[in-house]
Amino acid sequence: MRFSFLTVASALAPLTAAFPFGSFGLASWDVEGFAKDNPIGVTTGGEGGSTVTVDNAADFKAAVAGDEPKTVLVKGEINLPSRPKIGSNKSVIGVGRTAHITGSGLDVFNSTNVIIRNLKISFIEDNDCITIRNSTRVWVDHNEFASDITKGPDAYDGQVDIIRGSDWITVSWNYFHDHWKSSLVGNDTTFRDIDFGHLHVTYHHNYWRNEGTRGPAGRFGHQHVYNNLYVDFLYQAIHSRSDNQVLVEGNVFRGKTREALSTYGLVIPDDSPNTCTCGDEELDGYANLGAKNDWGKATVNITQVGNFRKAPYKFKLTPLPLVEPIVKLGAGVGKI
Repeated sequence: MRFSFLTVASALAPLTAAFPFGSFGLASWDVEGFAKDNPIGVTTGGEGGSTVTVDNAADFKAAVAGDEPKTVLVKGEINLPSRPKIGSNKSVIGVGRTAHITGSGLDVFNSTNVIIRNLKISFIEDNDCITIRNSTRVWVDHNEFASDITKGPDAYDGQVDIIRGSDWITVSWNYFHDHWKSSLVGNDTTFRDIDFGHLHVTYHHNYWRNEGTRGPAGRFGHQHVYNNLYVDFLYQAIHSRSDNQVLVEGNVFRGKTREALSTYGLVIPDDSPNTCTCGDEELDGYANLGAKNDWGKATVNITQVGNFRKAPYKFKLTPLPLVEPIVKLGAGVGKI
């Protein structure tokens, strides 16, 4: 018997609210990947600390400061006039479906053991929705990121950028949409000495729709990219350059996606049209393919095979035919 997308979605829909997909062995609902399995320890955020609920910018900024363990529950829309620094040992979690950050994004800087979940962060101008800098053990899970792709590549910056030697990060179950440059790992070739040997990032079960580039784009690090759904990811989705290594498995590409995976150092002009007519040219990266991917109509350009052949941890790989319905049902806010 053959199952269509609608058949699978209809069967799973009434189960998702009460039973996470992990209950069926289809996917992990808990922290998984490099934010869980690393030399430092599992990412637990504010576990064991106090809990505070905030609904305005001043209280939000005060609650996330410092390094004491704390869970910060966010209610409603908060317009941040400046970017707050998220301190170590924090869980920042939206309440219900309406927690929404606007104005300025979030800065995880010189911190460790941070969880950011169930927040919508949108239309952040002149900076990223979330920037992770010089930080370790960060889990970005079940959030929604959006802007306006029609304004071109430079109206907004990244959605989740991971830079300056950050390490042991997991980005999971997020809904990225209507944006040009999504997620950059290692943002400048001049920081090779800082970044090289770090930037271990897991991306799994994210839903990218109507995006331009960088899903993710990596330099100098190691990214494990599995079970993500790309729909109309218009130009260059997974891009490994400047000696970066990616392990790509169990992903699904649909719609107008032009290039699913590339290790060619040339950044296509659609990514950075203001740099030059040809795009930035860097050293090539590396890629390995694990479990089968569904490339759809997108092209693949692997110029170098790397040595990152197997994830150094156990993880739940969703069967390829179920990736699309499960990610559409499970990614984004209001699901945890």
